[in-house]
Formats: sequence, structure tokens, C-alpha cells
Amino acid sequence: MGRKKLEIKPILDNNCRQIAFCKRRKGLIKKARELSILCDVDVGVVIVSNRGRLHEFSSTNSMTGILQRYERHVEAAKEISAEIQVAELSKYSRFMTMGELLQATERQFEEINADGLTVTDLVHLENELQTTLIQTRSRKTHLLLESVKDLHEQEKLLREENKLLEDNIAGMKKNRKVNEMSHLPPQRVTLNFLL
Repeated sequence: MGRKKLEIKPILDNNCRQIAFCKRRKGLIKKARELSILCDVDVGVVIVSNRGRLHEFSSTNSMTGILQRYERHVEAAKEISAEIQVAELSKYSRFMTMGELLQATERQFEEINADGLTVTDLVHLENELQTTLIQTRSRKTHLLLESVKDLHEQEKLLREENKLLEDNIAGMKKNRKVNEMSHLPPQRVTLNFLL
């Protein structure tokens, strides 16, 4: 007979809580030690009890070394996140400038004094418009490809769900036939013998 599954909720009895804490702390430290040995990784575990006592385990000689590596990793992750945010903002600001560029181009073409533009200005303006058009098409293509990819994934999931439903329906039909056969009254068989 197996163990009963324990419901995860706070233990109200102080003695039981302390016993569970000690046992689970030892188990956690044992698992951390096994993980560090089996996978050849540095593991650090810090536990602060409700009484304020500090329990720690370090697979290396120094817990501070592990904590310093953790802090460096967190700082690097924050810097990367900040760089991504800046890149996103600059990307959107670039779109804003493209929109402004289109508006400026429209204004220049709508002006009565369009003859004041030199050939160099017109060529430069044409190049900027071409660049903007290429970037816009590229972004649109990228978004369309992502949506097609998402649709293919959804279609695959729907096919799998449909197959599961068909299998379930087939199983239910099979069970219904078996049940109907078991509920039929026994048929009488009469044998006529010639005398």
C-alpha cells in the first residue's frame, strides 16, 4: 500500500511543523548535494527558519562566491533587459520618424513651389522613400510569416484534438455495442428432431 498524498497547506501544530521543517530541510540539502555531484554544478541553498535561524548548503567551499556569481548574473540580466527596452523604443521611434518622413514628403509634393527642389534633393528623397518602403515590406512580411506559423501550430493542435475526439467516439460506440449485446435477452433455440 502506497503513501497517502499530502495536501500542501500550512501545518498548524508547532511540533509537527518543526519536525516537517527539519526533515524537509535535510531532504532539500541532500537533493542539492546530489545535484551538484551528478551534474557537476555549483549549488547554493539558503534557508531561513521562522525562528530566524539561517541554514545553508554550498557545493563549493564558499557560499559568498556563489552569491556573487548570482548577483553578477542578475545585474547582467537587468542590463540586457534595459538594452532590449532601449532597442524597442528606438525601433518605435524609427517608425515614428518614417511616418514623419512620409508626411514631410507629402507636404513637399503638395507645395506649389516644388520646382525649387534640385535633382539631388529629389534623388535623395526617392532613396529615402525606397528605404522606407523596403523596411515596411520587410516588417509586414515578417508579421505575416509569424501569423502563418501560429496558424499552422493551431491547425496541428486542432488535428490532434480532432483525432482524440474521434478515438473517444469510436471507443464509446464500441462500448455501447458491447453493452447492448449484454442486455439482450437470451434467445431460445428449439431443435426439431425427426422421429
